[in-house]
Amino acid sequence: MLPHRPLTVAVLGSSGAVGQELLALLEERSFPIRELRLLASSRSAGKEQFWKGAKHIVQEVNLESFKGVDLVLSSAGGSVSRKWSEVITNSGAVMIDNSSAFRMDPLIPLVVPEVNPHAVKSHQGIIANPNCTTILLCLVLAPLASVSKLKRVIVSTYQSASGAGASAMNELKDLTQKVLNGSTPNSKVLPYSLAFNLFLHNSPLQANKYCEEEMKMTNETRKILDLPDLPLSATCVRVPVLRAHSESVNIEFEKPFSVSEANYILDQAEGVELIEDLEKNRFPMPTDVTGKDPVAVGRIRQDISNPNSLELWLCGDQIRKGAALNAVQIAELLLTKS
Repeated sequence: MLPHRPLTVAVLGSSGAVGQELLALLEERSFPIRELRLLASSRSAGKEQFWKGAKHIVQEVNLESFKGVDLVLSSAGGSVSRKWSEVITNSGAVMIDNSSAFRMDPLIPLVVPEVNPHAVKSHQGIIANPNCTTILLCLVLAPLASVSKLKRVIVSTYQSASGAGASAMNELKDLTQKVLNGSTPNSKVLPYSLAFNLFLHNSPLQANKYCEEEMKMTNETRKILDLPDLPLSATCVRVPVLRAHSESVNIEFEKPFSVSEANYILDQAEGVELIEDLEKNRFPMPTDVTGKDPVAVGRIRQDISNPNSLELWLCGDQIRKGAALNAVQIAELLLTKS
């Protein structure tokens, strides 16, 4: 899988929001690194970034960038991943890719370490990191599905600006201040202003009138859970939150599933935190999970329209568990399974 020694690691797209989070997590989790290479496009080349107190200069990615590299953590977008994937794998490195480029390739594993860690064994040089909303959803669905078979899932997402990158986060801050100052917020990064506003996800609409983001959730969840025929429908919405996604989930099982059992299972589930205070009407909020690893779940209740269904609410940090942390955890799996 990966050599039993400190590694040469390249971070492709190191200057973006996810790239910066990757660097923080590699240091925080003491990932065994001998040499670190920070790579990006010509637009970001020459920038300074710090890791473990030392200054690193971002290099423009080229054909020589991956020689001697053991692991590439890629967060530079699908077109960049497709362009460099063959160079990376031919160099002998393992690529963990955060884009959508390879997620639905049947030969490439799509992994959430708490859900399907066994999938990494089948990799041929590339492992795909799932979509952020999919990761959060699967962390909650998987432990419940291990007890009772899923029949149908309906999910509505409330997605933060961070899903569109650091520039969208900065724009939300700027446009919010403009509204407070009485100015008109004109968005340049997103199609509409998020300041005191929300809109349906701006990814391209498909022929079935679902957007690309909604179909990512559907198809990726089926692949991760190994339930290719799972009926799942998603509605994805952008909301004025900086970096944590929320989801409202309706889960139909083949038979009744008690709320108390669901509470117990999710309270014990790896990577999940239960926030449930019925007396105070206190359940997960984006502020509970910002900058934190676990996905918070709560307001687990019986669907009054269907005795076989449960309703629940979850929140998770999009940059962290929804992207960078999941990628680093995949890399850690490669170490333990070497």
